[in-house]
Amino acid sequence: MRNMSAKVKTTLSATVLGTLITAATVSTATAEEKIRWKVQAVFGTHLPALGDPINLVSEQIKAASGGDIQFKVYEPGKIVPPFGITEAIKNKQLSAGYTWLGYDQGKVPAAALLAAVPFGMEPWEYAAWWYDGEGQKLAEDLYAKHNVHPVLCSVIGPETAGWFKEEITSIDDFKGLKIRFAGLGGKVLQEAGASVTVIPGGEIFPALEKGAIDASEFSMPAIDQKMGFHKIAKNNYFPGWHQTFTASHLVINNDVWKSLSDDKRALIDMACTAGTFRALTRGEALQGKIIAGFPDKGVTARKLNPELLKELKAITDTVMTEQAKKDEDFAKIYASQQAFMKEYKNWKRLAYLPRDF
Repeated sequence: MRNMSAKVKTTLSATVLGTLITAATVSTATAEEKIRWKVQAVFGTHLPALGDPINLVSEQIKAASGGDIQFKVYEPGKIVPPFGITEAIKNKQLSAGYTWLGYDQGKVPAAALLAAVPFGMEPWEYAAWWYDGEGQKLAEDLYAKHNVHPVLCSVIGPETAGWFKEEITSIDDFKGLKIRFAGLGGKVLQEAGASVTVIPGGEIFPALEKGAIDASEFSMPAIDQKMGFHKIAKNNYFPGWHQTFTASHLVINNDVWKSLSDDKRALIDMACTAGTFRALTRGEALQGKIIAGFPDKGVTARKLNPELLKELKAITDTVMTEQAKKDEDFAKIYASQQAFMKEYKNWKRLAYLPRDF
């Protein structure tokens, strides 16, 4: 080695240095590709099918990515207010969140259509529209204007029509009623004369208990039971005309989403698609047992009469028409949903057993 020429020494040194630089670059790139996101949920993760899908998604994506993608899930309000998740994503206060887009309707009117629609699609029908119809593209185009990328991450079945302290027999019973009602259904009840408020899930029970509200909707019976509504309001009405499906989304800052590699985006999409299906199955599995236990809790399951449903449908049609006139995006997305439902009925009316067999 003493006799090694200067040229050979220089070449060897350059090779070693190049190897070290390459190794450092690969190491840095690997570190940069690891995802460590704070993900705030809008629903408590103890709520089955509604709140817990994001935990399943977090667990599955960590395992599937070998730990390269990890979400630290935060409960409602831990970082930003429950209804402020999307705005926080837009401003990069959070990289991602798990939310119900209906809470954005004040700033993004068409967002409500992506979360729940009165007299709208059944859950699997909505999923079909999202994945195989125009839904996903329309949603991505809508939220791109707000620097947010939405990924469908949960769909569950209809909510109940609400928990009421007093019986509801006609449209007049809504006049002056103080009720917590979210989304487009809330606008319908406002037109019916109700005093509608929208408060986060965790504030509903105290409001019922103190008499600040007379009634409330929130979700499916298994979820509502965990919220304790049955202790105050003993009349649980069906069907959930105002929310025939409930869709929740993982929302990601669009700049952050675009910066991800194709494989990372694919893993997130795959995990949320699995989360969507598992939320649906879990939601459907739990409700029958809960309803069977109503009598022991002094709760009466009641059905809204057909005439009342017809009146609510007529008001809904008026509200939807008015909303479509005010907002171009709303009109476009609502038209797409209605067209899909019309086509889907050709299959639905022939393929499935009648529900009164």
